[in-house]
Amino acid sequence: MSERESMAYDVVIVGAGPAGLSAAIRLKQLAAEAGREISVCILEKGSEVGAHILSGAVIDPKALNELIPDWNDKGSPLTVPVTENHHWVLSKTGKFGMPHVALPPFMRNKGTYTLSLGNFCRWLAGQAEELGVEIFPGFPAAEVLFNEDGSVKGVATGDMGLARDGSHRPDYQPGMELHAKYTFFAEGARGSLTKELTRIFGLRDQSGPQVFGLGVKELWEIPADKHKPGRVIHSQGWPLDDAWGGGFLYHQENNQVALGFVVALDYSNPYLSPFEEFQRWKTHPAIRAEIEGGRRLSYGARAINEGGWQAIPQLAFPGGALIGCSAGFVNVPRIKGTHTAMKSGMLAAEAAFDALCKDRSSDLLEAYEPSVRSSWIDKELRMVRNAQPAVAHFGGLLGTLYAGFDMWLGQLGIRLPWTLKHKADNTTLRRKSEAKKIDYPKPDGVLTFDRLTSVFLSNTNHEEDQPVHLTLKDASVPVDVNLALYDGPEQRYCPAGVYEFVEEPNGKPRLQINAQNCVHCKTCDIKDPTQNINWVTPEGGGGPNYPNM
Repeated sequence: MSERESMAYDVVIVGAGPAGLSAAIRLKQLAAEAGREISVCILEKGSEVGAHILSGAVIDPKALNELIPDWNDKGSPLTVPVTENHHWVLSKTGKFGMPHVALPPFMRNKGTYTLSLGNFCRWLAGQAEELGVEIFPGFPAAEVLFNEDGSVKGVATGDMGLARDGSHRPDYQPGMELHAKYTFFAEGARGSLTKELTRIFGLRDQSGPQVFGLGVKELWEIPADKHKPGRVIHSQGWPLDDAWGGGFLYHQENNQVALGFVVALDYSNPYLSPFEEFQRWKTHPAIRAEIEGGRRLSYGARAINEGGWQAIPQLAFPGGALIGCSAGFVNVPRIKGTHTAMKSGMLAAEAAFDALCKDRSSDLLEAYEPSVRSSWIDKELRMVRNAQPAVAHFGGLLGTLYAGFDMWLGQLGIRLPWTLKHKADNTTLRRKSEAKKIDYPKPDGVLTFDRLTSVFLSNTNHEEDQPVHLTLKDASVPVDVNLALYDGPEQRYCPAGVYEFVEEPNGKPRLQINAQNCVHCKTCDIKDPTQNINWVTPEGGGGPNYPNM
């Protein structure tokens, strides 16, 4: 085994998303105020900052106002304020616009902005680098390193130049070890290292399971006469029947519209395809009217934390902390998590800075979790904690009514004395014998599209001769369990066509994994019934390269 070189920092951050970048900026700000030197580096698995970032996005600038109060003077991409806010309940051909006054005030998007979250992260990265943060894109953290006492020592990047069989190609380079006094994990939803840390430190022993939605998104350029910068539309209802989710459509700058569809991954019908539901949603007359005559520019997909307050795990452990979507701070009814992710990173930075000033290292940042629990993150998420599980338990109509009632009480300062619980997404599928097949229409290539054409627009690329990063714990399970009992749901829940069952010469089926198509959404790692699929980081820089997403 080749010797790995190492570099030492005060703080190492895994992931250059809103949480990781905000933590780095806050650390440097505190150091400058105190006249201290603190070394901070960020590892980012995407080929550049923002390459793997995907969100709607409508952003509440609450955390940004605290982090960089003069963001408007610094060229921030928050330039399109929300001017219209609509919530539609769709039937197959009609729609009902929910009255504005029926929505709790925090759901009306007052003071928010619509933009590309990837571009926002690129701007944040520039602010971080100006303060002296070192950012290394194209270097995924593939391994957690531990001290002899079991505390986190840092991370190691993945080896480069491995052939598919694990042998060394001529361009082989061993990974680099990054040692830190404290390591922050900001991997986003369902991070591979976060999974390992959760198991080792029992971070979910006192919390419920995290649950997720799959968001599938496209970016369109539409005719100028249809474009209304700041127009925001959310929908629920059609085309989903026995599943929960909804669509979004945001008019952004440059005649561009971001639109997408989110399906909660607790759905039960194994024949459901979130990608196909999104394509159907675009054919609704009200949605078609918004984008018809335009052209599709980009495509992507990403899992979203939906567990809320009761699914937040233990946040700190010896030598490290979970921040952002690694922990799961998304406010599901608001469909927003950027501001809460940023705030969590800032609070972790403050706890780590205090520890560093006291010459501590690799111990428990005991101040971090209480600071989160006493912040506006906790207040905001507690208020909506029952919204998502209410819909999961009682269905779309009754669940929405219950959630609305609960949130209005919360807005009035009245908190119901109970908290509804979640059920892990991989446990909810019905067997194929109990489910109804769904007949999805063929794509027309104008408004609706197939998955492979879509993946092309995500600019996804993986080195073909590298180990497959979608690993199976037991190679027999896909055929003997998934195909036999559920008719191979991985063929349908994957939005990138990674999984397909092919027939061998002997007539027996086999699961083929087209790992080169993977857009890193993590749905397979979440929804696989037996948790047999394990997503690990591919070679550095692999995956999608999202422009303006």
